[in-house]
Amino acid sequence: MGLKEDLLRGIYAFGFEKPSAIQQRAIVPCCTGRDVIAQAQSGTGKTATFSVSVLQRVDEKDPNVQALVMAPTRELAQQVSERREMSIVYKQIIDVQILLVMRALGDYMGVKFHMCIGGTSVRDDQRKLESGVQVIVGTPGRVNDMIQRGALSMQCSH
Repeated sequence: MGLKEDLLRGIYAFGFEKPSAIQQRAIVPCCTGRDVIAQAQSGTGKTATFSVSVLQRVDEKDPNVQALVMAPTRELAQQVSERREMSIVYKQIIDVQILLVMRALGDYMGVKFHMCIGGTSVRDDQRKLESGVQVIVGTPGRVNDMIQRGALSMQCSH
């Protein structure tokens, strides 16, 4: 697949040995910048698929935001769940899972990540973004808030 050596180290350290069917079909097109719609059953490696693709495209020497991964909204999670408390926990688990997978796979790359979600300190988000983050995992509401406040620029540098 032509993946970066440090990314491969993270992939093997995470415990992956052979790519799943979805990973075999989607990683290379994603890494080349093509638009990809990938659908597969739960547990088949979709999170790792887009995580590997994002990390392959990140320039570790560029301290600016290069990737934004949007996670489900709190409202969507609430519709799925019957109880509000459970839905918030469910939504946060999804966000954390994405971030944990990305951090683990990028462990040897030195990429800086930040989770930008509602229910956390806006000032902490602003400080973290100002200090230099390359990959953001966030929810639409908080990401939009950071854009409106000028803490997150949507200018593409590539």
